[in-house]
Amino acid sequence: MEMIFKGIIPPVITPLINNVTLDIKGLEKLIEHLISGGVHGLFMLGTTGEATSLSYELRKELIKRTSELVNHRIPVVVGITDTSLEGSLKIAEYTAEMGLDGVVIAPPYYLPISQEEMREYLEIIVPKLSLPFLMYDMPGCTKIHMSVATIRKAKELGAIGVKDSSGDMNYLYSLIQEFKDSPNFSVIAGTELFLPETILHGGHGAVAGGANLFPKLFVDLYNASLEHNFEEIAVLRNKVILINDLIYNVGKNNSKYIKGIKCALSVMGICNDYVAWPIRQYGKEERKRIENNMQELIEIIN
Repeated sequence: MEMIFKGIIPPVITPLINNVTLDIKGLEKLIEHLISGGVHGLFMLGTTGEATSLSYELRKELIKRTSELVNHRIPVVVGITDTSLEGSLKIAEYTAEMGLDGVVIAPPYYLPISQEEMREYLEIIVPKLSLPFLMYDMPGCTKIHMSVATIRKAKELGAIGVKDSSGDMNYLYSLIQEFKDSPNFSVIAGTELFLPETILHGGHGAVAGGANLFPKLFVDLYNASLEHNFEEIAVLRNKVILINDLIYNVGKNNSKYIKGIKCALSVMGICNDYVAWPIRQYGKEERKRIENNMQELIEIIN
């Protein structure tokens, strides 16, 4: 099987008008913005996509609209993480019905589980999936940092890759080392600043939130890393660091990453900046800071 999960795969934000209404025009603009920027795939309904704050009906509408808009131009994978097995399977089945390319599994959140319990969970859910699946390690949200042995078990069950959002570079390197002789298994960084190291050490790409804003920048950084062009890597990484400083760190709340990206996209005229409850979008003062910062970023990056 050809590796379908590699390169720059943005964790796509979910454009919203309100808590129950999708910003359809915004979604279309965003998808075209990403595809024209050269991204290699899309990850819908991840953490950045606010999946766990959305109703099943809204998640399904997003999946359907995305399928129609992308129309098989690039691979699309969908997060199915839920507190219940049935909830995950419901979204997985609909993803398959809509003709998308894969699903992404993170551990069920809220209740803490052990590595053994996670492996047993995979033994139950995987045979019920009709699409390829990837693992998603997100300990900050799930209360479990999946071990390399757990990811190995997932691969034995058919996983085609893993997205590591632990922020632990040693763990990322351990994954790359573990699966270096598995050409069809992707190791993807969820920490976008780790992209060059991921590629240089034998990994396969990044799920980069900043690619929602500047997709070509991250594609260029990916290509420079493939080419071992260290001078270009240094220039592009400095631009990525600016996104972190000027967009992700406006305000005080831990939700500022999602709010920052959505606000910046609205400043760009791409989509609405509404954020699903319980998170709230920026007020006037923070939005003005984003407007000023985006003007600076656009001049530097473009």
